[in-house]
Amino acid sequence: MSSGLPPGQSDQTRLIHAGAEARPLSRTVGPPVQRGSTVLLPDAASLYDEDHCVTYGRAGLAAQDALKDALAAMEGAVGVSLYPSGLSAISGALLAVLKAGDELLVVDSIYKPVRRFCDEVLGRFGVTVSYYDPLVEPERLVGEASGAARLILMESPGSLTFEMQDVPHIAALARERGILTAIDNTWAAGLLFRPLEHGVDLSLQALTKYVGGHSDVFMGSAASRDPALVRKVDDGVHHLGWSVSGDDAYLMLRGLRTLPTRLAAQGQAGVQLAAWLKDQPEVGEVLHPALSSAPGHELWARDYKGACGLFGFTLRPAPQAAVEAFLDALEVFGLGFSWGGFESLAIWCDPQLKSRRFRRDLGGPLIRLHIGLEASDDLVADLRRGLDAYAKLAG
Repeated sequence: MSSGLPPGQSDQTRLIHAGAEARPLSRTVGPPVQRGSTVLLPDAASLYDEDHCVTYGRAGLAAQDALKDALAAMEGAVGVSLYPSGLSAISGALLAVLKAGDELLVVDSIYKPVRRFCDEVLGRFGVTVSYYDPLVEPERLVGEASGAARLILMESPGSLTFEMQDVPHIAALARERGILTAIDNTWAAGLLFRPLEHGVDLSLQALTKYVGGHSDVFMGSAASRDPALVRKVDDGVHHLGWSVSGDDAYLMLRGLRTLPTRLAAQGQAGVQLAAWLKDQPEVGEVLHPALSSAPGHELWARDYKGACGLFGFTLRPAPQAAVEAFLDALEVFGLGFSWGGFESLAIWCDPQLKSRRFRRDLGGPLIRLHIGLEASDDLVADLRRGLDAYAKLAG
C-alpha cells in the first residue's frame, strides 16, 4: 500500500507522516475517539474559517459532537456546551451571562461548591449575590428582585434538604421582568425533569453523576433553547479555555445510553428505602419528594417523570458519636460525597448546613443517601445494622 508521500524522502520524514492519510471509517455503535489538538485543514481558505471549520481540537471532535447532539435531544435544546466538571458548567454559565453591576439570585439550598464560587469569586468581578429561601413564594421572589437582577439560579430538589421549588412559575414570572433563569438539574439528570420545556433559560447539570453513571469521569453541561444564549455560553467556554477529552466524552455517551434503565431501577429502590426508613423508630423525617408525605410532593408529582436514588432523612436527636457509629456500621453503603454511580453511598450533612442563611430546624442529624444498584434487601439490612449501632449510643 502506498504511503501517500513523495518518493525519496528520508525515513525520519516518512515515519512522521506515514499512516496519517484520511480513510473511510467503519461504522460502530459509538463515535470514533479522536485524540488530537492539531486539526489539519483541507486548504488555505479554511485556516481562518471558524464559522464552518473546526480549527483546533479543544473545540471538540467526533465524540464530543456526538455527546452534545445526544444531550440536546434529551434536554430538548438547540445547543449544549460541555465543561470539564459539573461545577465548571455552573460557574462557566454564570460568567458567560453576568457582568459587573448585575445581581444574581441564588437559592439558599444550592450545592455547596457553587455557593463557594458565588461568595469567593463573583464578588471580585462586581456581581452582587443574594440568597433566597427555597420555600419563598415565586411572586415574592421575583416581585421583590431589584432592577439589577440578571439571573435566578435554582436547584430543585435542593441539595441535602430536598426542598422543591415551583420552577415553571418562577421562570414565567422572571421572563416577564426580563430576568434569566437557570437550574442545576443534576438530580433529574435532564431526563426526569426537562427545565427548558418549562420556560427555564439554562439547564445545567453535573454529567459526572447520573449521565456518567460509573463514578469514574468528570464533566458538566449547559443546555438552552435560545440560540443567542447558546452562542454566549459557547463563547464563554472558548474564552476561558475549557475543554473535555474525546475519551471522557465517549465514556459519558456510553453512560447516557443506559441512563433511563439505571435511573428507573435506582429511583424505584430509593422510594422503597425511603418508605422503609419512614417507619423506623430511630428516624425523624424522610426528605424524599416522591413520598406523598414529603413537603413539595405536589410539585414533584406535577413536573417530574420519576425520581432518582438520592434523598435524605433525619435521625432522632443524639450525640455526634452516635451519628458516626451509624455510618461506621454500614458495610454495603460507602461513605463518599459524590453520587449518581452504580454504588450506594451515605454521608452526614450537618457540617455543610452552617453556611446557609435560611436554616431549618430539622430536629436531628441529617443523613443523605444515594441508592445504587445493589439488591434492596441488602441495603435495608445494612441500614438496619447502622440504626442499631446508632440506637446503642443515642440513649
